[in-house]
Amino acid sequence: MAIITITSDWGTKDYYAAAVKGKILSMLPSATIVDVTHEIEPFNVAQAGFTLKNCYRCFPPGTIHIIAVDTIESTECPHVVVKAEGQYFISTDNGIFSHILDGKYDEAYCIDVIQDSDFFTFASRDRFAKVAVMIANGEPLSSIGEPRLKLNPGGTFCAVARDNTIEGVVMHIDSYDNLITNISKELFEKERRGRDFTIMVKGDLYTVDEISDSYLDVDVVDLVAIFGTHGYLELALNQAKLASLCGIELKSPIKVVFEEEKTSVTSDSLF
Repeated sequence: MAIITITSDWGTKDYYAAAVKGKILSMLPSATIVDVTHEIEPFNVAQAGFTLKNCYRCFPPGTIHIIAVDTIESTECPHVVVKAEGQYFISTDNGIFSHILDGKYDEAYCIDVIQDSDFFTFASRDRFAKVAVMIANGEPLSSIGEPRLKLNPGGTFCAVARDNTIEGVVMHIDSYDNLITNISKELFEKERRGRDFTIMVKGDLYTVDEISDSYLDVDVVDLVAIFGTHGYLELALNQAKLASLCGIELKSPIKVVFEEEKTSVTSDSLF
């Protein structure tokens, strides 16, 4: 039984999601279709990538993922199908795969499949659905098109460590208005080396100096810092909306400042 997921920026007001599901089911009635989300901000490739990155490994091998965000095709950004970790990803090569897969994949092919419409504004229904069913039916990727030798980079932001600080940004704001930064736990612990620290939001207007295990480790409306299941530093207000209340947006700077390491003084250095 084929599992096909859909991630989009369509919302739920319009007919788009239903049309794509109907097209898939008309060709493959046994398919299981899973809505990852249709609430991605319009054209926000990074948000779509972050969302799928944090859930695709929960699906079984062979799952096919349709990513319907910024799907207009061009010479530089063709429609592609990518195989990675035993799963398949169908989208436009607009940089999204660097967000989902960190540039690590097994195969990539440009999609050279005639779409079922003379209009070119609904690729997810008229082309991606068709390709998903081809894959589900066991057709080789080589039958879909020519190999794509290199995927486009996505312009991801990496946190920078220097001079007893880590400088990062807010890379995702979830539905609770929690801030997920691009500061990984691995980088944080590497730079921390057992030192005290201060995490600074909006300059030094809001600060926190400890990592908690749970949102409930602090009082209601207090600022809390945790490392979430995604592996990145997350900042929140307990039972309140941090981003809205504090006017914080995507790409807002987040800084971690560590105490300076003390230089040991030996008796020989006194003379």
